[in-house]
Amino acid sequence: MNELDELALAFAALASDAGRVVMTVYATDFEVRRKADLSPVSEADEAAEALLVPGVQKLLPGVPILAEEAVSRDGLVDVGSEFVLIDPLDGTKEFVSRNGEFTVNVALVRDGVPIAGCVYAPALQRMYVGGSTAFSGTVEPGVTDAYLPEMTTRPYPEALVAVASRSHRDAQTDAFLADVGVSETRSAGSSLKFCLVAEGAADVYPRFGPTMEWDTAAGDAVLRAAGGTVTNPDGSAFRYGKADQGFRNGPFIAWGGAPLR
Repeated sequence: MNELDELALAFAALASDAGRVVMTVYATDFEVRRKADLSPVSEADEAAEALLVPGVQKLLPGVPILAEEAVSRDGLVDVGSEFVLIDPLDGTKEFVSRNGEFTVNVALVRDGVPIAGCVYAPALQRMYVGGSTAFSGTVEPGVTDAYLPEMTTRPYPEALVAVASRSHRDAQTDAFLADVGVSETRSAGSSLKFCLVAEGAADVYPRFGPTMEWDTAAGDAVLRAAGGTVTNPDGSAFRYGKADQGFRNGPFIAWGGAPLR
């Protein structure tokens, strides 16, 4: 196990601890507020981020951190070629609807590429980790030393299975799915869509609507470590650190192997 794997697993331990905090709030009659951009936020988002940020600072002293709630509250910070992206509760809508498909996301980006990250779904007790190698397994919230077996994507089958957003399906997505010959489409919330491709439950995840870099970096890191790729729709490299765009993503395609178009 190399340094990136160790860092990704350290992120996973932090995410599991944050998941414990999230699930404590999940068990209550929590209040949901609206941020300036009208997206929902709860006590769970803020409590998890308050745990994750200092934890990452101890692991990576001096490395800039972009954490979703801090950015919403205080604005963007300057980052260089290396920085950490944190989404303390990706899928707040799933959290509010109590369907379990929300995640804690942490990722390290270097030179535009997410090189270590973890995605943790505490309600599902499912952890996904990616450094040089990808790992996944069952982890109860708060457990920081669980064994995680290695994980890889699958070879492309004759008929592809796609995973798509439950709440962001659009005409562009439908056209793409028809063009690549998808036989089945599965739905999933939050960054779990990347993870379904990473574990071989699906082969491609197209996203044409807007996302933020902290929404995608951790799942992207997991998928790349498992053998997948993430590209722009034209096949060019999908990059992070888009400060001039407020760290907002354009469309992308997440593949279980080499891009098919």
